[in-house]
Amino acid sequence: MAGLALTVRNSRFLLATLVILGIVGFLITSPSSVSQSLDKAQESFKGVSQSTHNTAGEFDAETKGSNDRVGADDTPKVDFGTSPQFADDSVKDLESAGVEQSPKAVDDGAPLKEAPKPEGSNSGSGSSNGGRKGSSKDTEYVVMIDAGSTGSRIHVYEFDTCYSPPKLLKETFEMLKPGLSSFDTDVTGAALSLDPLLKIALDTVPASSRGCTPVAVKATAGLRLLGEEKSKAILEGVRSHLEDNYPFAVVSGDGVSIMSGDDEGVYAWITANYLLGNIGSSEKFPTAAVFDLGGGSTQIVFEPEFKNGEKMVEGEHKYDISFGNRDFELYQFSHLGYGLMAGRNKINSLIVQTAIKNGDMSADQETAILESPCIPPGLEAKNVEVKLESGEKYSITFKGSETPVGAQCRFLAEAILKKDAECTTAPCSFNGVHQPSLVRTFRESSDLYVFSYFYDRTNPLGMPSSFTLEELRDLAKVVCNGESTWTSALGAIDGSLKELAEEPQWCLDLSFQVALLHTGYDIPLHRELRTAKKIANNELGWCLGASLPLLDKNGWQCRVKEVNP
Repeated sequence: MAGLALTVRNSRFLLATLVILGIVGFLITSPSSVSQSLDKAQESFKGVSQSTHNTAGEFDAETKGSNDRVGADDTPKVDFGTSPQFADDSVKDLESAGVEQSPKAVDDGAPLKEAPKPEGSNSGSGSSNGGRKGSSKDTEYVVMIDAGSTGSRIHVYEFDTCYSPPKLLKETFEMLKPGLSSFDTDVTGAALSLDPLLKIALDTVPASSRGCTPVAVKATAGLRLLGEEKSKAILEGVRSHLEDNYPFAVVSGDGVSIMSGDDEGVYAWITANYLLGNIGSSEKFPTAAVFDLGGGSTQIVFEPEFKNGEKMVEGEHKYDISFGNRDFELYQFSHLGYGLMAGRNKINSLIVQTAIKNGDMSADQETAILESPCIPPGLEAKNVEVKLESGEKYSITFKGSETPVGAQCRFLAEAILKKDAECTTAPCSFNGVHQPSLVRTFRESSDLYVFSYFYDRTNPLGMPSSFTLEELRDLAKVVCNGESTWTSALGAIDGSLKELAEEPQWCLDLSFQVALLHTGYDIPLHRELRTAKKIANNELGWCLGASLPLLDKNGWQCRVKEVNP
């Protein structure tokens, strides 16, 4: 047994000795092999680093406005992912390291220097010719709320940013009434009124993307007319509500604000021409003029072409932008107080003032029944609130005359445009505002797009997507003539008679639109107009144009700490 034990011990000693000798031998004979392995790893790291650097350079070239295909499908896609979700302790660690915990802001910026266009030149947003950066899809979202005078609308845009420029995939749209301005001093009620719209945004944007999705609220003419103190309080309440209760990245600065009429018009021009494929390409296509008719204001934007060395007169109407490697010098103007509802009030105010002057009602009389040439025979518009410029308010029932007098309504509509106002810089459109002549500076072959209330008042009555201004005038005559002509002229249009019966001020609306376009903007009666609610299944208006800059993440960060609504 002792011999066996010794043999075992010797065996163990021999085995240990061999192991030690093997390690020593490896260290003596293999240093070059280890060094070579490290060298190979370093070379591999350098290769990865160089590849990443080159890819970033290619992406930067794309961003700088090229529509050319870069990297093609074999270019590695740099995926920065979504914002990580941290526990509270991790957030504290970030704070101690100087990282902002919950950056709720997105840098809003001016109208975009460069922005996407529909894929393919002059073909609308559904085309897919553009330069795709990779084979996968990288989806980003933008949430834009239009706080208009008659209601609030939400637009949730979904883009594929693997395209250069990014491709608009889908728009989710919904609206509700009333608008923020109707809440007057009820700041909390105004903020809470947006919750149904924001629920749509939550349902549309995946949870993993919400912290990196910018949201902006832009109010227009209705809130402007409410006054600075009241409108400021409402907007501050809306911003606080968004930051405290929703996970989206709230746009900083002017992100929750009253948008200037200038920007409103230019963004609408960008939206229309982006969707039409007129801008965003290195090729030069004629651009469309846009006429937007809201409730409180109307905007005109077009790209005039001057001849014989003429130039656009300097002033607030001149708007220079760069878009897709092209510079544009635009004429734009927002006529506050000449939206459809504001126009209605101006016309009705003239009727009330005339009645007071003629003794048909007293100035201190709060209610009255008055005859209006803008109401078709046999109809009444009951309890219409009329607010005079002096501040007095009246509740008036307007009734139609026994016989049609639509020409008198058109006279009133032209009167409120103040064509005889002093024009310090000719030529002028209306109310003393300078405007280059559309006849002289805008080619007749280019499109004139009229939308918003222009569409809402013509489409239900069977007007096609393209019609002349003279045809619009003829439609106004038919509507103002009353029910006796509706059946023969419009009876075949499904639902049109019901629409007219339920809105007795339709005659007034169409008369105002004809006067605004013809007498105001000086569009010839033979000129063809195009109208639409959507192009390529996307809403017209300023919202898309205002959302495009928010795809550029320079200056804003994703929210690190989510808010659970």
